[in-house]
Amino acid sequence: MRVLMTGGGTAGHINPALAIAADIRRRVPDAEFLFVGATGRMETELVPKAGYPLKTITVKGFSRRLTPAGIAHNVSAAWYALAAGGACKKILKEFQPDIAIGTGGYVCGPILRTAAKMGIPVVVHESNALPGVTVKMLAKYATAICLPTEEAKSRMPADSCPLAVTGNPLRAEFLSVDKAAARKALGVDDRPLVLSFGGSLGARRINEAMTDVLVQSAKSGRCQHIHGTGKNGYDEMMAALAARGVTGKEDGLSIRPYIDNIVDCMAAADLVICRCGAMTISELPACGAASVLIPSPYVAENHQFHNAMVLVNKGAAVCIEEKDLTGETLAATVEELLADPDKLRRMGEAAREGAILDASDRIWAIIESALKK
Repeated sequence: MRVLMTGGGTAGHINPALAIAADIRRRVPDAEFLFVGATGRMETELVPKAGYPLKTITVKGFSRRLTPAGIAHNVSAAWYALAAGGACKKILKEFQPDIAIGTGGYVCGPILRTAAKMGIPVVVHESNALPGVTVKMLAKYATAICLPTEEAKSRMPADSCPLAVTGNPLRAEFLSVDKAAARKALGVDDRPLVLSFGGSLGARRINEAMTDVLVQSAKSGRCQHIHGTGKNGYDEMMAALAARGVTGKEDGLSIRPYIDNIVDCMAAADLVICRCGAMTISELPACGAASVLIPSPYVAENHQFHNAMVLVNKGAAVCIEEKDLTGETLAATVEELLADPDKLRRMGEAAREGAILDASDRIWAIIESALKK
């Protein structure tokens, strides 16, 4: 079995591709893979590191701004898209895949469109509740499209190929979480545990708002708190806390540059405060975690807001947009939720009810069906 994988630009596109490839390799040990990515993007580091061969093509995304600079960028992007056609055809003829699988990002467009025109089955996986522009453009070329939630279906074009709700493939550790075992592993006591983070690099606005929450936690001692500042925000946040009389070593507080045991932390938490990227929105339900979600406003089409609404509408989360985020607002929200354990429990149960824990099996079923067609 020869599998061409494509998807890139951000970890949100690359990690699902790597997860799908790993699952295929588990099921078909002799499968051969080739990843196709964009020159100079994140996939050029992550894919080889995961042990897969990679070829790159030069492509650009299209700008949504109709400014002179935006129009000039789009002319350049159109030229690269046309030029990429020949490179894609060459890659496909040389590798001769049995199937081509994409996970979003503008690099998917030319390679998957060319594959479809050459009669190669094409499966696309979208990880966000608001499907991206490239995925929508591929809807009429693909054999099937896998979506993370039922809500995503209504946001696809009316003339789309068959659509299936599969969820997002999760790391194995998320599929068998145990809250009691996780809390024991962390050494936490019976007080509520709040987990907060803004990503591996951190999110300054979240760190600034969390300063108020952590000061409140340090003074009251009513809860335990694990906060990941991101590697770029640790020193700045510790200085801000010190200025308000908090050392970060108070009982129940753990402030870290990076949370490397995120599965245990999320499984043990009574409340999680975080961004709402595609994978996080799938991991929270797997852990049955209530959450306060703060969508990043710096992503395409504000898709994190739409991700957040999937959990908010199920009663599993509260959403605070960054434009409304202050330390006072966040601290008040956390205080209100911690004061109502029954509500926190119901939110966690609502999250768990929406978890899709067999995403890998569902995606594999779609791949098998596409291969048969």
